[in-house]
Amino acid sequence: MKKLEKDFFQYQTQINPYPMNIMVNYAEGSYIYGINGKKYLDFVAGVSVNVLGHGNKKIKEAIKKQVNKYLHTMVYGEFIQTPCIKLCKKISENIPHPLTTTYLVNSGTEAVEGALKLAKCYTGREEIISCRYSYHGSTHGSMSIMGYENYKRPFRPLLPLVKFITFNHIEELINSITEKTACVILETIQCSSGIILPDNFFLKEVRKQCDKKKALMILDEIQTGFGRTGKLFAFEHYEIVPDILIMGKGMGGGMPISGFVSSKKIMKTFIEIAPLGHLTTFGGNAVSASASLATLNQLINSNIMEKVPMKEKWIRECLIHHEIKNIHGKGLFLSFELKNKDTVEKFFKNCIKKGLILFRFLFHSNFVRISPPLTITKKEIQKGCSIIIESLNQL
Repeated sequence: MKKLEKDFFQYQTQINPYPMNIMVNYAEGSYIYGINGKKYLDFVAGVSVNVLGHGNKKIKEAIKKQVNKYLHTMVYGEFIQTPCIKLCKKISENIPHPLTTTYLVNSGTEAVEGALKLAKCYTGREEIISCRYSYHGSTHGSMSIMGYENYKRPFRPLLPLVKFITFNHIEELINSITEKTACVILETIQCSSGIILPDNFFLKEVRKQCDKKKALMILDEIQTGFGRTGKLFAFEHYEIVPDILIMGKGMGGGMPISGFVSSKKIMKTFIEIAPLGHLTTFGGNAVSASASLATLNQLINSNIMEKVPMKEKWIRECLIHHEIKNIHGKGLFLSFELKNKDTVEKFFKNCIKKGLILFRFLFHSNFVRISPPLTITKKEIQKGCSIIIESLNQL
């Protein structure tokens, strides 16, 4: 085990100076099992990825079945592949009109890049509006619309003509959007800031202003999609429909796949105005698409999403402690804020020692993420929350 750890640090690039260092043997349900035999209750689910838990039987069966047929065949959009067609059709059937056509890619940031290009090309405009403390990915275009300068500065120059507003500030939005604006891109629920829900009228006002200025409204649901808030996508709670919807993470149930969805009219831009203007080699990979379809079918044809609000209630009822300032979020996409920033690292270490995996947020170090598999049980929730309380008591 020591050799494996040494090789990890020597041969695989790290980005976090203090990684968790859990040596994974296998994972099943809500647990990850280490090589040393220790099991860890997973309250993170790969950062919202494993919506149906680890090792879901139907997802594995779909992957094996497709692997036995073919893997990669051709670059995106040239061949007709059954898993991809079925997936795109199923997505269209389960989200509001006019979101009818999906462009499949590999990762969330790639989907963001495609959505930005589509908006600029369709509108013929260059200006983009995003939010402060937003996170949409780490490639150059996605980083350009990240609302946090400290992370962007080493990589400048980035995209020009990006304006930033404060999430939930309607007046800033109205004063910023113009006839030059190609799109307003938002996280439906702002994630990396510790999870900020939209105010009652904010998204409706964004929709109104985009319609008024003929700009496109893009919603990033990479983290909040595929049942995490109790609906297939979080925007369904707020009575609006975006022009472009971005999805990822939980989409593949553990396999790498993402996409962006729009109307046929807008998506035709990639043929009529910019043919071959957005390409991907592995986007729409048949194995990943098969896993995604199996994930989506299970979410739609079960009561998994219906149980999410009840599971949120259980977590909120269990997490009562004088060190917890408040709890943010919706469904099984939650965070709690610790009063003392200086104790956060010790708290994380306490939890790991006791067999609970939690995670932090990019922009606020005293917020703790809770995004377990949607299939987590009441007993597992109670166990994880008990570990949190015990670990807080040891601070």
